[in-house]
Amino acid sequence: CPCVPGQGAMMDNRFATALVIACVLSLISTIYMAASIGTDFWYEYHTQSPAENVSEAGRSIWEEFVSKDADEKTYTDALFRCNGTVGLWRRCITVPKNSHWYSPPAFSFFPPLETDMTTNCISFSLSDQFAEKYIEPGNHNSGTDLNRTYLWRLQFLLPFVSIGLMCFGALIGLCACACRSLYPAIATGVLHLLAGLCTLGLVGCYVAGIELLHRKLPLPEDVKGEFGWSFCLACVSAPLQFMAAALFIWAARTNRKEFTLLKAYRVA
Repeated sequence: CPCVPGQGAMMDNRFATALVIACVLSLISTIYMAASIGTDFWYEYHTQSPAENVSEAGRSIWEEFVSKDADEKTYTDALFRCNGTVGLWRRCITVPKNSHWYSPPAFSFFPPLETDMTTNCISFSLSDQFAEKYIEPGNHNSGTDLNRTYLWRLQFLLPFVSIGLMCFGALIGLCACACRSLYPAIATGVLHLLAGLCTLGLVGCYVAGIELLHRKLPLPEDVKGEFGWSFCLACVSAPLQFMAAALFIWAARTNRKEFTLLKAYRVA
């Protein structure tokens, strides 16, 4: 650590307050990023009658959805029909319980009971994350869509890069505390700035990927799509990282400047 003897004693309340606020912002943004990565509500599809949509062929839809050979068009159609949600790691659909064997009677003296719904998910494998996307989803002969391919890969990698930079910045911050110096906090601020750029890039890649997908596979008329709360957590995390970076850099540079001026004054 680039320690400066006696510099820790020169830190006043302004810099201490800035560092505390920056650390709190950094912690909150890390929690938000971890929560957004681990949840499945980046994008949500809402259809008017999911139970009726799957009552005719619920088992076949689920089997196609979880199949290892399921292509992008197959599972996207299932997401449209079954109130699906998509995360960075998993895709989920909402289906009636026991929909593969139950069918309501043709004639009944009693009104039908509400169908119990359950959410079933399937994880994207590592090969799925790096698989090529095609110009026509589901058609392997249509050629590779490079834009969607690299957008998908970036949206998988960038959040881990962001969290890694913030963790590395935290280690440097601990080093600064051990050295009783604010100067290493500049590196912490720079790493938080890079983490914020990665998070912002993640959000941009995800939005662009969704828009390009819906150009290839337009939403049906009775289906509504919207970004979910997991996506919102990532959107909130980026400005928190930028604010933490600004506070770290400001506190370190200003304290260093004042210490240098005070030292020069004493020498004079």
